[in-house]
Parts: sequence; C-alpha cells; structure tokens
Amino acid sequence: MEDRAFYSIAEIAEHFNLSQKSIRRYIAGGQLGATKVGSTYRIPKGALENFINLRNHHQGCDEYDLFGNVVEKDVPARKNSSPDAVNWCNISVKWETPEGSAMTFVDCFCGAGGLSKGLELAGIEGVCGLDWFKEAGMTYERNFDHPFVNGDITLPETKEKFYSTVKERLNGRHLDIVAGGFPCQGFSMAGNRIVDDPRNSLYKELLEIVRHLKPDYVICENVKGLRSMLGGKVEQKILEDFRQIGYDMNVTVLCAADYKVPQKRERVIFIGNRLGRTNYHPEPLLIPEEYVTTGEAIADLMDHPEDKAFNHVPTRHKPEMEARMLACPEGRSLYKGYSDAWKKCPWNEPSCTVKENHGGVNIHPKLPRVLTAREMARLQSFPDDFIFEGPKNKQLVQIGNAVPPLLGKAIGLAVRKSAEDLD
Repeated sequence: MEDRAFYSIAEIAEHFNLSQKSIRRYIAGGQLGATKVGSTYRIPKGALENFINLRNHHQGCDEYDLFGNVVEKDVPARKNSSPDAVNWCNISVKWETPEGSAMTFVDCFCGAGGLSKGLELAGIEGVCGLDWFKEAGMTYERNFDHPFVNGDITLPETKEKFYSTVKERLNGRHLDIVAGGFPCQGFSMAGNRIVDDPRNSLYKELLEIVRHLKPDYVICENVKGLRSMLGGKVEQKILEDFRQIGYDMNVTVLCAADYKVPQKRERVIFIGNRLGRTNYHPEPLLIPEEYVTTGEAIADLMDHPEDKAFNHVPTRHKPEMEARMLACPEGRSLYKGYSDAWKKCPWNEPSCTVKENHGGVNIHPKLPRVLTAREMARLQSFPDDFIFEGPKNKQLVQIGNAVPPLLGKAIGLAVRKSAEDLD
C-alpha cells in the first residue's frame, strides 16, 4: 500500500481482502479511527497502523509499522494476484508545462479520444486513432490533427488500412506506444483454462496489433472489475500473453481524482515495455482533502445559456420528475435497484463515476435535471474547446466511455519517465 497521510475505505478493504462493509463496522465499533470529510470517511495513517497492531496483538503477532519489514500473518493475499509491484514516479514537477517529445503513440479502441488527448497533453505525438463508433470518429477527427481509421478491427481490410496509415504517418520514424482499452466481457473458464469467446476477439486483436507494430511501450486501460474476473485469472492471462510477445507489465488501479479530475473514477492501468526498463505509474498529485469538486468544475455552467455548439443543451423534464430529482440525496440513485444510473453527483466532493447508461445519466446536484454533455465533459476533465459530434445521446455515450484526459496525461508522463524522456 502506498505511503500516504490518509486512506479510503475501499483501499483498506482491498489491502486486507475484506469487504468495505467490514471496514465500516470496524470504524463504527471504534477499532479503526477515521475522519469524516463531507459524507466520506478518510482513515489517517496512524489510525491504520494502530488498527494493524491491535489485530496483531490479539493474534500473538509482533507489532510492526505499516510500511516496515514484518509481514502480518493473518491477512490473506488478495484473491486475484499477489500485491501489485508498482513503481511510482513523481510527475508533479513536469505537470504544468511538459516539454514536447519525439515519442509517438497510436490509440486503439480510442472512442472520442480521452486517452489520446491526455497523451498529447503529456507532450507525446499522436499518429493514428482506431475505433468502430462512427460518431466517436467524427469527434476524434474534429479534435485531433492526426488520422483516424473507422472500422471493425477484426476485418483484414480495416487492419490493413490502419497499418498503412500508421506507416505513412510515421514516415520512417519509430512508434513508441500502442494504447488501448479492450472489452472484457467474454472471458470464461473451462476447468482451469480460460476458453475462447467471440467477444474476446478485440483483446486478441490488440495483442496482434502490438505484435505487428512492435512499439516500445503498451498502455492498456480497463474497468477496475477486470482484476477480480475469474478469481484474478483474467489479469494473469493478460500479463502472461503480453510477456509471451516480449512485454513485461506492471498493473495497478489509478483513481482519476488523484490527478486533478473532478471525479472518483477508478481504472485498472497496465503499462508494459520490451526494453527491460522500469514501468512507472504516476504518483498522485492530490490527497483527498485537495480533490477538485463537482461544484468547482461545473458551477459556472448553471447560468450558462443553452448552447448546442458548446454541447450544453439541458434536458427538460416533467414537473414531477424535477421534484423527485431535487429530493434525491447526493450520491444516491433516483431509482431503487440502480447503483450507477440516475445517480446524483455530490457538490462538495469529486463526482461519482459519470456514465451514459441507457439514458440514465447523472443528476445535477443543484438543478432539477440531468447533466448536460458539457457538464459531463467537465467532470471527465475534457477542455472546453474539445467539441463532441453527433446527436446528444451519442455525445453522452462518448463522454461516459472516455478515459479522463488528465488521467491520460499522468500516465503519459509516467511512460515518458520510463523512456528517460523527462529530465
């Protein structure tokens, strides 16, 4: 576990392989000290060390510092894998004004281009984007100078167009990074073996693209839940598959709010290279008390006039729906049984994860309506000059599925550090 002043309930639950409910019980029972910030509990480092030592005392273990050399015997290993071997690097010095780089990237399954935008903000040059989503491609082409290939990557003609576009754009230069987030719904088991599934084809295509283009680095992004799929075997398969084609990888979960994104969005990030260098993940830039809040991100848009060109078109609801939205507590869903859809963002904290879920977008904390596309884009850390194409419902899908650009920037700076491309 990273050495910090405060920890979240989720982090402690994962560290001890316990449920968050169990951690909350320890807090309620006084065994684990915690500080309440708004509606969220934060556990100080000292309180966590006392909690560990108390557990050890009851079980006859020696006491030890949270980051000392004595291993707690009663804490089981995490089900999906051994503890992350993460190499953290400080990106704060280069955050505001990273110098330009000769490094290059392609973005597979790029969507509207959240990760591409982040890598460009880190000073890395884009070469080509690839996705099947027509409207996302329209957005990508509007906001980037480099090419976009629209098509099904499983088709030979799409692959050939992508490869030829990359080759032409590089014009003899080297490709440094292949980045991409792939669907993971198709992983399943037969005995102890992960079996083939047609829905895994895009993951296999990413492997094939890396094998063909031979970049120095690979960045893979996915939902946090991938880590626990099939008891951690999916994660191990990904690590092994890339190892077999020459890439040693490190993996951990990053929280977007740690990198100035006004949203508590967690994503698992794989970073690998074939050069024998250290794979770095970016150290957090903020502690929880410093997080950018929903209110700070979108307050000025409350009085902003409707502006279709700016992706700011408020949804109009019936009076009874408006009343229900106003009465809905922050952090709660409008409907029972929905954990992610129709959820009201907290005003004085980073937003909960924003997503477009079959029309169930996030509810504005102060106004009786759902968020506009521009408000969602702000909570994803897209700059205001990044304009989304297509009808409103397609814009919301693009934004909800995107990697927050500032998270992408942090990842890009970490990869540049590994490549010795930052002072």
